[in-house]
Amino acid sequence: MSKLFVSAIKDRDPVDSVFLVKDKIAAMAKNGKPYMTLRLMDKSGEVEARVWDNVDQLGAMFDKDDFIAVRGKATVYLGKMQLVVAELKRVPENAVELADFLPTTARDIAEMEAELAAVVATLADRYLSQLMKAFLADSDFMSGYRVAPAAKGMHHVYLGGLLEHSLAVAKLVDTITPLYAPLNRDLLIVGALLHDIGKVREMVYLRSFDYTDEGKLIGHITIGVEMIQEKIIAIPGFPPETAILLKHMMLSHHGQYEYGSPKRPKTIEATILNYLDDLDAKINGIRTHIGKEPESQSRWSSYHKLYDRYFYKDSPDNGQEALAVAPEPEPEPVRNTPPAVDREKKGFHNNPFTKLNNENLDLF
Repeated sequence: MSKLFVSAIKDRDPVDSVFLVKDKIAAMAKNGKPYMTLRLMDKSGEVEARVWDNVDQLGAMFDKDDFIAVRGKATVYLGKMQLVVAELKRVPENAVELADFLPTTARDIAEMEAELAAVVATLADRYLSQLMKAFLADSDFMSGYRVAPAAKGMHHVYLGGLLEHSLAVAKLVDTITPLYAPLNRDLLIVGALLHDIGKVREMVYLRSFDYTDEGKLIGHITIGVEMIQEKIIAIPGFPPETAILLKHMMLSHHGQYEYGSPKRPKTIEATILNYLDDLDAKINGIRTHIGKEPESQSRWSSYHKLYDRYFYKDSPDNGQEALAVAPEPEPEPVRNTPPAVDREKKGFHNNPFTKLNNENLDLF
């Protein structure tokens, strides 16, 4: 069976291909009949699927993170592609090509590792240099850091995404540092490279991307600070103030309490890291959204719920006629939260409380 990728599925297409089960939810229709909703994925994207018949029998054949062969039909429902499943069966892992199902960075991971080593070699601060070299020498850590995604569903959602994102933030640091001198460039570089390291333990990514128990209960910010402290205590004479400033950057890089940040930035370097991290994440998220768009003559993307807007893009032929194809009016916001909030990146999955009592505000 030849692989039909999610990105190639069109309305009314017959579908007969293998997918990875990202999510599996059993539910009950209004008429009391059971049905099943699946989130299927491959390296090109995700698609929702519905099973209406023989739900119990088919549901017992597979679990989340299994590979299944699906036969059915594609249909657009409420503006989104959906598969109506007629038949399915579980497929053993040794019968599939894993590279077809796991989205991967477009960059060469070995080249990024070499770039990481080159950046670390520029550090002038002996203690920060030792800290980074300790992480690079930790094979267990590097096995995760080099391939982990940077998030589950918002930005750099692919293998190698964490390393790609960290290097991009480090490049932004070197771009901005001369503009606001004097700055602690070494501290900023290390902050850029380590700010999301907790994600190697917060997430699982050998199949569909999800959160570990540790990730759900503690979160990558706290995990990352613990990982840094473990390395620092093994470095004789590591300056306490440097350790505090670095850990403050880790704890504050989400910027605001409502974004899941334990602390708000209170140094220039922490403030810069917050904004550069957010900048790179959002640019990648917007580009990914536009890149998943089906081919059309419109210069506008589909509506992005998280950013609460459409995005302007070039049409394939760059023709003037496409300018007349305007998007539908943007829906009214349904939540009293800031637009364009990266809920996943800013910690909403770990912190359901988006407001704090006045007596808990960190004012100092």
